[in-house]
Amino acid sequence: MNGLNYNHLRYFWAVAHDGNLTRTAQRLNLTQSALSVQIRKLEERIGHALFERRGRQLHLTEAGRITLDHADAIFATGEELIDTLRNTGVARQALRVGALATLSRNFQMAFLRPVLGRPDVELILRSGSAAELLQLLGALSLDVVLINHAPARDSVNRLVVHRLAERSVSLIGTRARLRRKGSLEDRLRSHPVIVPTAGNSIRMGFDALVARLGIRPQIAAEVEDMAMMRLLAREDLGLAVLPPIVVKDELDDGRLIEAEQLAGIVETFYAVTIERRFPNPVLTKLLRAKKI
Repeated sequence: MNGLNYNHLRYFWAVAHDGNLTRTAQRLNLTQSALSVQIRKLEERIGHALFERRGRQLHLTEAGRITLDHADAIFATGEELIDTLRNTGVARQALRVGALATLSRNFQMAFLRPVLGRPDVELILRSGSAAELLQLLGALSLDVVLINHAPARDSVNRLVVHRLAERSVSLIGTRARLRRKGSLEDRLRSHPVIVPTAGNSIRMGFDALVARLGIRPQIAAEVEDMAMMRLLAREDLGLAVLPPIVVKDELDDGRLIEAEQLAGIVETFYAVTIERRFPNPVLTKLLRAKKI
């Protein structure tokens, strides 16, 4: 059986990075039809379409994205060989992870720790809003999105939602603020609180809790970003309503104290993927180990 023609692969690689067949043909001093023939021969060899047209634009198919990953590794290794004349090392598998910008950094690290430092994995991290990240996932620009709420069903993209972890939520503050013992009701009446913004699942749970208790606490700050809530708690602005994992380091070194868990309030973490014919093998193993 004939092997892969690397000239065909290089032409595909050039078009994939340019995103425009005409521009690539001009840059390589080829006719557009000649370049199209080279790519078609590569598609015939591997048995899959690499591009699809949407209007006047070329977009990578799933097979095209995987081929580009390998082409990047192949040609990068070739450049290393020329530049260094040393061992090229192993080809690296790209893992593209998108995380909600407001998601706990400690949770993200806990999820990614098994692949950190692996010589065969290139980790690419993006952050943004849920809508932005899910759009990138649908375009196959991300392998997985880490999020703290399950997305709505998508009629276009076949999303797969993996429930990774469920964390309790606690009332957390400085040692000085929590020096005196007291009931939950006393603390919520006596101290200002730092809470997530409206619409967050933790905030909805907290609002329901104080309504049941008949308390109207003083809100010191409404914060979207968990990392900022962590900093405000350290500055002793008030008692923070947080999952302890967000402030794990501060709890470990005593800068903050967990007063008590808030019954019935949890934060659930999800990994969202998309149904693919060729799933990322690194991600598959990672999800198998993490899923609950």
